[in-house]
Amino acid sequence: MRLRHKPWAVEELMKRDHIVIQNPQSIAGKWKSHFGEFKKLHVEVGTGKGQFLKGMGELHPDTLFVGVEKYQSVLYTAMERVEEAGLNNVKLLAEDVSNLSDFFAEGEVDQFYINFTDPWPKSRHEKRRLTYNSFLALYERLLVKEGEVHFKTDNQGLFEYSLHSFSLYGMILNQVSLNLHESGIEGNVMTEYEEKFSKKNMRIYRCEAKYRG
Repeated sequence: MRLRHKPWAVEELMKRDHIVIQNPQSIAGKWKSHFGEFKKLHVEVGTGKGQFLKGMGELHPDTLFVGVEKYQSVLYTAMERVEEAGLNNVKLLAEDVSNLSDFFAEGEVDQFYINFTDPWPKSRHEKRRLTYNSFLALYERLLVKEGEVHFKTDNQGLFEYSLHSFSLYGMILNQVSLNLHESGIEGNVMTEYEEKFSKKNMRIYRCEAKYRG
């Protein structure tokens, strides 16, 4: 991802503390009730510029969506999208995914989304992949019983690795698609990358992985 430096982004994000939550540790265990009476809590790790979360927030007003993105210059665009749409069910965190357990309580999250994450193709960087087993263990602790991870990528190598990682961890695979946009799956909301790649007729890979109760 090429990042354009925005030195003013941090200050602007802090001004929108109703969207970009400044002290998420204080809300752990209370997300659904803190911002209203939401039925479910869904979290996207590596949310990027927020197109996916904005679309999901509009489609599912009874669900609270939280996007986690460590690059503040990127998160600024996501914040703008949420603000312009007037969504009260989408919140953002300028945080690192590896620290998720600081922000959410065990068994609090209903679903995780991993969309077009960095594939980290070199073997020595395997532990950085968001579908590596240490991350799967982290998601499991925070998810409700039999919670799910929904995964999308354009990278075939990462997809194959992730299917293997999910399976080794003992997860149940559903809705495995090797060409999402020709699969007939309903309700798909595209990310920025997905929209870009689909216009070039590139394959999008998707699956749902469920933890065993």
